[in-house]
Amino acid sequence: MANVSRRVVLAAPAAALATGAISAAGGKMTLAMHQNTSAPAGYRKSLEGWARAGIKEVELTNTLLDEFLKSDTLQGARKVLDDLGLTPVHAAVGVVNLWEPHPENRAALDGLKRRCEQFGALGLKHVYAPCTTTQKVTADDYPRGVANMRNAAEVVKQFNMLLRIEFTRTSSFIATLPTVLKMTREAAHPSLSPMLDCYHFYSGLSKLEDLDLIKTGEIGHVHFQDVPDMPRELFDATTRLIPGDGVSPLNTILRKLADKGYSGPLSVELFMPKFTQGDPYEVAREIKQKSEAVMRRARVM
Repeated sequence: MANVSRRVVLAAPAAALATGAISAAGGKMTLAMHQNTSAPAGYRKSLEGWARAGIKEVELTNTLLDEFLKSDTLQGARKVLDDLGLTPVHAAVGVVNLWEPHPENRAALDGLKRRCEQFGALGLKHVYAPCTTTQKVTADDYPRGVANMRNAAEVVKQFNMLLRIEFTRTSSFIATLPTVLKMTREAAHPSLSPMLDCYHFYSGLSKLEDLDLIKTGEIGHVHFQDVPDMPRELFDATTRLIPGDGVSPLNTILRKLADKGYSGPLSVELFMPKFTQGDPYEVAREIKQKSEAVMRRARVM
C-alpha cells in the first residue's frame, strides 16, 4: 500500500487514529483467514492447517469456539493460538437482531456482552456482527437502528474492544456501503465502525463510486473474496472465490481502500464446499498464494 501522506494523516479524524485504523507506520494490508472457510474442520484443526500453510492472522467464529468449549476451556482455546503462533485479529460474535428494530434487541445486547467476555479472554480487541435481517422496514426505523448501534458500542466499550458492522447484500435494512456509512456516522461512537466485505459490496446494490464516500481511516475491517463470471442474480453464499480467481475489480477496491487509509487485515471468507470441505492446509496454501499475488499487484503488501 502506498504510504499515507502527511497531509492525509493530519486530516484524519482523531477517532479513526485512536482505533488503529491508520497504522502509525503507514503500514501495508495483511492476509488473514476467516474460520468459516474451514468450518467443518473445527476450531483446532482449521488453525493447525492454516499455520502449517504460513497463515499468521486469523478471524475466529463463535460457532467453532462453542464447539471447542464443549470439551475444552477458553484457556485451552487461547493456548492453541499461542502454540501455533497465530494472531486473532477479528471475531464473529454470531449475535442476531442487534442492529434492526426488534423486540429481542435487549437479549442481543446480553449475547454481545457474553461474546465479548469470551473473545476478550482470547486476546481479541475487534469483533463484528452482520445485518442479515429481511424483515419489512420503513424509513422511520433507521433512527432506532442508529440508537441500537450506540447501545451495542457501549457494550463493547466496557471490554476495551471495537465493534464493526457488516452490511450484507440480501439485508432489507443495511445492505449497502452508503447506508452503513451514514448510520455509523450518525451513531458517532468511537468504539463503532463499518466494515467492508468484498463479496457483499461488489455483488450487491453498492457501486464502485461509493468507495469515494469513505472517509480516511473509517473502515474498520475487510473481508476478501472474488466472484465468478455469472449473473449476479444467481449469487448465493457459496458463490465466493479465492481472490484472483474471479471477475471482481479487486485491484480498484484495494487501491481505493489504501487511498482511504486502510491498513488492516484482508480476511478471506469462503463458503463453497470445495473449500470448506477441503484440507485446511491445502486450502490455506492455495488462498495464500493467490491472495498475496492480488495484494502485490495492488501494491498493498
